[in-house]
Amino acid sequence: MHTVASILALATTASAIQGFNYGSTFTTGAAKQQSDFENEFTTAQNLKGTSGWTSARLYTMVQGGTASDPIAAIPAAIKTKTTLLLGLWASGGDTSFANEILALKAAIEQYGDDFANLVDGISVGSEDLYRNSPMGIAAGSNVGAEPATIARYIKETKDTIAGTGLEGTPVGHVDTWTAWYNGTNQAVIDACDWLGMDAYPYFQDTMPNGISESKSLFQEALGKTQQAGGGKAVWITETGQPVSGKTVGQSVASTDNAETYWKDVVCPLVASGTNLWYYTLQDAAPDTPSPSFGIVGDKLTTTPLFDLSCDDVDTSSSSSSSAGSSSTTKASSATASGSGSSTTETASLGNSGGSPGGVNSAQISSEASATVTPSISTTLSNSAATGTGTGTGSGSGVGSGSGTNGTFTAPPSATSTVPASGATGLQSGAFAAAFAAIMVAIYAF
Repeated sequence: MHTVASILALATTASAIQGFNYGSTFTTGAAKQQSDFENEFTTAQNLKGTSGWTSARLYTMVQGGTASDPIAAIPAAIKTKTTLLLGLWASGGDTSFANEILALKAAIEQYGDDFANLVDGISVGSEDLYRNSPMGIAAGSNVGAEPATIARYIKETKDTIAGTGLEGTPVGHVDTWTAWYNGTNQAVIDACDWLGMDAYPYFQDTMPNGISESKSLFQEALGKTQQAGGGKAVWITETGQPVSGKTVGQSVASTDNAETYWKDVVCPLVASGTNLWYYTLQDAAPDTPSPSFGIVGDKLTTTPLFDLSCDDVDTSSSSSSSAGSSSTTKASSATASGSGSSTTETASLGNSGGSPGGVNSAQISSEASATVTPSISTTLSNSAATGTGTGTGSGSGVGSGSGTNGTFTAPPSATSTVPASGATGLQSGAFAAAFAAIMVAIYAF
């Protein structure tokens, strides 16, 4: 059986976990089958220019088109020796989550140790806290979950795996870095063994976000998540730079910039032994979304669109403490102070990439200040007060900064999918269309 300490300790080595995010369906709405997952996993393992990308992050335990059957990615992982960061979708309500638990139980019983030995961790939910926040609701991203609900689901998951081959597997939650930095979500932090951080500097258009700024923006997000976690391990569950799509702020979507992001952000994370799941191997297929984050094109191939090698990469400015370090690492204290009318927030418009039965279109995120546009009555007013936090590693530091209110914008052409709460977890096309219409009406550039 797993122990939390033994699995989290993997992140302290240079051979920590690396993988990609995998949705459960194609853009046609057809559910991926075992052979589809096998093809994707094998491609990831054999990508030219790199090695070790042998983990798969999933968003749901339920196979598309079923009520609670285990997802076909599990036998595919067993066959290809791909490890798994399991995902339980947590925004469909208690009935939907009960089906996720049923699928988890069935997988444990059906696949036994062959399955259990491949599990890196379990994520309960994905960006539910952001989507439930005033900012997320104002953006039209209305399907989320309360912190108390996510904390309860985490406990239920731990109770489910107790006494099984998955006992001791670290259980966490994935959300935007601003959701972690929001003190109202402390109950979830307390319940987690690790925190999963999603961060996309590409969408951070309320400040300079050209590709040359991406590394510093990412490191700032990571530092704040580590501070909020109080020494708990931080796993990078989504990040990336699109290979195509519109320019957002100063960030240009291109293969050249995607390669720069890989060299500047991804390679140092790999070198530091950080658990990382990149977004993504291949974007939604057969249709390619805009923006597209896939490192391979519309056909699965082991030849990526840009160079994935990490030779001679400068890792000196990577995080001073490994983002995925063991929770048993002694933490030193650090103090940070700030002034200004509001703290900077990040908005991420849901995670359409792996919603149960949903279209695997690109994640839509936007980095924004804490106040939404004047046309929206809901605002976030996080006062900048002095506070203390903890982080892994050694040393201490003091920093100060000021923040001002800003506006929240999101691209009108953005595509987002939200799972319905039905037993099958299939997405409602009408709801997705209505949500897209709201996005266009409210957040036109």
